[in-house]
Amino acid sequence: MGLSKVFNWPYSWPMHFFRIRILLVFSALTFFGTANATRAQVQPNPAATTTGSQPSTGSAQATEARGYWVDPSTGLMWAGKDNGRDANLHLATKYCRELRLAGYSDWRLATIDELQRINDKSVDAPGKAGYGRLRNVTWHIKGNIFLTGEPWSSTFRDDSQGYAWGFDFCNGIRWEEDTSFYTGRRALCVRGSGK
Repeated sequence: MGLSKVFNWPYSWPMHFFRIRILLVFSALTFFGTANATRAQVQPNPAATTTGSQPSTGSAQATEARGYWVDPSTGLMWAGKDNGRDANLHLATKYCRELRLAGYSDWRLATIDELQRINDKSVDAPGKAGYGRLRNVTWHIKGNIFLTGEPWSSTFRDDSQGYAWGFDFCNGIRWEEDTSFYTGRRALCVRGSGK
């Protein structure tokens, strides 16, 4: 059977031309779809890649997807983000006590030493900060934990129960504040006793 009989040539040449165009488009889509699928298989998983000097901390996407990060040096499990709103020390402590995450209910507010241990000047983790409308900032915190402010610690100042310590992951310094203060202060929860 000749092509003229298959396509009813020459009477339906516009239909023949149309069929050829469809076949070409379908072939191109199949080719590029296969190429993209192959490229996707070859590219590394972004959740498995690391940046900077933190080979074991994981990516921001991995921390966000899990909802937590485990510090390999201490074994502490950290929430993947802070509470996301202003909190005085009482509210921050309450938030962590009531947190249910990754199947655990024993979350707590970190000590000032625990907070300081996850500070790393070589790490740039995206986050937010400010008063009212939050702006994009970079925090120097391991594990790509997402912060929207400076977290309180559970550590009180030695001479007073009215003042507690917190940590500034932008400048890498401890601060002390009246426990009733709340603007820009957050709850970052942790669990486990560490090593």
